[in-house]
Amino acid sequence: MQTQEDELKNALKEGLNAQVKPEEEPEEAAQVNAEPQAAAPANDEADQPLTIAEMQSENLALREQLMRLEEDKKADHEQMVRAVAEAMNMKKRAEQDVERERKYGNEKLLKALLPIVDSLDLAIEHTDKQNPVLKPTLEGIENTMSLFLKELKNFGVEQVNPQGAPFDPNLHQAISMVPSNEVAQNHVLNVMQKGYVLQGRVIRPAMVIVSSGPQTQAAGTTDEHKTINIEA
Repeated sequence: MQTQEDELKNALKEGLNAQVKPEEEPEEAAQVNAEPQAAAPANDEADQPLTIAEMQSENLALREQLMRLEEDKKADHEQMVRAVAEAMNMKKRAEQDVERERKYGNEKLLKALLPIVDSLDLAIEHTDKQNPVLKPTLEGIENTMSLFLKELKNFGVEQVNPQGAPFDPNLHQAISMVPSNEVAQNHVLNVMQKGYVLQGRVIRPAMVIVSSGPQTQAAGTTDEHKTINIEA
């Protein structure tokens, strides 16, 4: 009998516990659902539109950034243009140096050979051309002279022999002026030493005597010869 009463009490206790637990679950669910509602105002503040002052400030900052980028771009472009121009100038100078070296690199050697040509020229000038004994020697010197001038010409050297030509201060060096009835005034009367030109550049001017005109025009002068020493 007592056992049945104990079982009945246990059953009532279990029923009471079952009724209490469902009542607690809605409170917990309400707390869970209440948490997102508390955070909702923060999202509303983030979604609020910018004010006019804030938009103007942001626009000004973007403009300043754009101007800085434009200045940097312009500076880089100018630097690149200067670098390209400098490279082109260096290339032109290098090409000019190469061309100059090609034309005038052997100038010193050629100038050193000119006294040999002068010696051959003097030998031809002072050899008795009427003497049959000296004829073979004279022909040998003339052939040597012709060969020498031909080889010099292959290297761009041209001989300047201005006998009777107008005086040119760019090619001739006058050592004196002499009256002459045969040669016009300011024309070359005598060539004392022939000149030479290398690729258009005078490496040695011709030393000449220039006519000052007929004797009657020079009669009023105190000196018969005038030294003018004009350098080419």
